[in-house]
Amino acid sequence: MITDIVKIFAPATLAFTLGIAMTPFVARALYRFKAWKKTPGKQALDGTEAVEFNRLHKAGETRTPRMGGIVIWSSVLVTAALLSLLAFFFPSSPLAALDFLSRSQTWIPLATLILGAAVGFLNDLYEIRYTGRGIRLRSRLLFVSLLALAVGWWFYDKLDVVSIGLPYDGELFLGPLIIPFFALMALALYASGVIDGIDGLSGGVFATIFTAYAAIAYYQDQFDLAALCATISGAILAFLWFNIPPARFWMTETGTMALTLTLAAVVFLSDNLGEGHGIAVLPIIGLPLLATVLSNVIQVTAKKYWGRKVFRVAPLHHHFQLGGVAEQKLVVRFWIVGTLLAALGLTALLHA
Repeated sequence: MITDIVKIFAPATLAFTLGIAMTPFVARALYRFKAWKKTPGKQALDGTEAVEFNRLHKAGETRTPRMGGIVIWSSVLVTAALLSLLAFFFPSSPLAALDFLSRSQTWIPLATLILGAAVGFLNDLYEIRYTGRGIRLRSRLLFVSLLALAVGWWFYDKLDVVSIGLPYDGELFLGPLIIPFFALMALALYASGVIDGIDGLSGGVFATIFTAYAAIAYYQDQFDLAALCATISGAILAFLWFNIPPARFWMTETGTMALTLTLAAVVFLSDNLGEGHGIAVLPIIGLPLLATVLSNVIQVTAKKYWGRKVFRVAPLHHHFQLGGVAEQKLVVRFWIVGTLLAALGLTALLHA
């Protein structure tokens, strides 16, 4: 008899094991094809040269492979496929209960994972092989917007989501505005993908957030969703095993786009559909991502309207790095803060 706890942890362990096993092959291929930028350097959001960022990281851009996010989403998809096939061919086996594919809980986040990974992969490929800059930002934002509007419509029209949960049994009715609300949340989360800027940082932050939402889904008896979130966390930990300083490869867009868009879907599924407050606690659990986005917004706004910078360099983690905080120390502190915030968010949800 497969217990609910086993259903959560077994796929996560399988995804971690698969990720560890496939990484040497992925890494070898990335190094063989020299999957790094041929023209180092980065532009700021206002189109000017990101001088401080380039001073910190320009050298590493021509010797560290990109596309490390392949390890994450491929581990998740292979795990989901293996467990689904096991359930299909051996439906009477106790192991069939490990299958977490379900239309009501995991189809949407798996779809966002696949589509985000595919477009992110194309962006990384263009960045490596062609323009050196990847797909234009406006094109990526258009893709994220259209996908988010489609998913938002699905929540509204097919799943009858018309409101978001508020603490203490409250509710904010949005009606059809739930569609643009989801799109805005997805865009904000996608923007937070720039947290993938220091070895080990993004992996630790995302693993903590998905683990927290696995706990939320488990508390809501959404066991398939909890298993998916745990599986994603397991895959991220396998990536992180090789991404800690000095990194074997970087996550880049094929990882961050897949994870941020999937997180948006997970957050919505853990809200009213799960009779909970998954959206309300996102600013707490996802504060490292929120702070990353806000630091960029504040920096760009200050430079445009006041002609001065608020931070030494944005996003926030580079501000601390330029201030003299060692990379390893900065990364571990982000992990600690992220873990404490996840615990605080879960506590707030349980008492809401």
